[in-house]
Amino acid sequence: MDGTVLVADDDRTIRTVLTQALTRAGCKVHATSSMVTLMRWVEEGKGDLVISDVIMPDGNGLEALPRIAQARPHLPVIVISAQNTIMTAIQAAEAEAFDYLPKPFDLPDLMKRAARALEVKRHVPPPRDPGEQPADDLPLVGRTPAMQALYRLVARVMNTDLPVLITGESGTGKSLIARAIHDFSDRRALPFVVASATELATMDGPARVIAQARGGSILFDEVGDLSEEAQARIVRMLDSIGEDAPRIMATSQSDLTEKLETGAFRQDLFYRLGGVTIPVPTLRERVEDIPLLTAHFLNRAERDGLSMRVFSEPAMDLMRGYSWPGNVRQLENTVRRIVVTGTEPDISRAEAESVLGNQPTMDTSGAKGEGEKLSGSVAKHLRRYFDLHGGALPPPGLYQRILREIEAPLIDIALEATGGNQAKCADLLGINRNTLRKKITELDIRVTRRRKLM
Repeated sequence: MDGTVLVADDDRTIRTVLTQALTRAGCKVHATSSMVTLMRWVEEGKGDLVISDVIMPDGNGLEALPRIAQARPHLPVIVISAQNTIMTAIQAAEAEAFDYLPKPFDLPDLMKRAARALEVKRHVPPPRDPGEQPADDLPLVGRTPAMQALYRLVARVMNTDLPVLITGESGTGKSLIARAIHDFSDRRALPFVVASATELATMDGPARVIAQARGGSILFDEVGDLSEEAQARIVRMLDSIGEDAPRIMATSQSDLTEKLETGAFRQDLFYRLGGVTIPVPTLRERVEDIPLLTAHFLNRAERDGLSMRVFSEPAMDLMRGYSWPGNVRQLENTVRRIVVTGTEPDISRAEAESVLGNQPTMDTSGAKGEGEKLSGSVAKHLRRYFDLHGGALPPPGLYQRILREIEAPLIDIALEATGGNQAKCADLLGINRNTLRKKITELDIRVTRRRKLM
């Protein structure tokens, strides 16, 4: 292990231990108890790796991460902290720390992580233009609670070895989430391999995929659409992986639990892939992100040599009110089409309306079976309800009114399914029996001896 390591910690014992261990491993070490000194070293171009405590007498290691990234892109930072909370780990991940270790840490473990960080530093690709992005990428842009929850979940799982199943409708950016998990993890210097259906269709295809990954990450895209034979090959492949196993990820826009029930998806594969499930929100669930995404696509169009255009307020209102069955992908294509087909700097509502009127309709249920998910049906009902009020808002108390409408038929049908047996009904619903009785009274549900549905 070679390189220069900058150590920042207000505990002299820790500074001494790390200095001795890193020096014995072949590194040069600069140690300090001051965040100001650490930042001066970083800005002077010193160091190939930073190991920093969070709480320092003159600063905060987490808060310094963006400044370090700005001054020295791709300089890895390992955060160590006595604040052993999940939020500290999440904050470190969100601030793009290379790694995070709680105190007291295991010294051999820290040395392994430091060696990995120095190796990644040597193989990091040259910095890319911040505005540059592959043409087929959907941006991970969003300030809504749904997207913030997604970011936090990604931060929790990216440096674990758990398999990840990413679910969501077409056009939400599932593959981009998988790529982000890889690119921000400690496997970022290793290959990211998308296993195609063609490769999985041959006997030696899975072995070639593992060889290509070399301990990096493997993504099975739209795994729910794979044939039964391909699914069996994946199971055998996952069972044969030994040491230096790659990170396994999969995406699916179809409901795999429904496919399990119909026998269209293997149960053993489902449990091997579903270590952590990450649901990607639809654009309908994050309407407030539409102006942000639209601005991103307008800027991208300008970088591609097209005219710089902006949406007028009425046009943006129309964009926000559209259902976007094709999600972010459809929004991107729509914005680009509007930019190309018009000449005025301001995009009018009529112009946006003309393009949106020609949009194809899509099945937004996420499954290819008949009918649609309950959430989709409820969403349509709520949109109609809001539309009936024109430009005005519905009366206050909407939340409780909607819950009442959902609860009443749910409890009524559950009682019918259990033959009116309240103990079984409460168990089926997963609520306390007293809670069920209270709900029956509140919702004025008639309880009689009923025919069992099942």
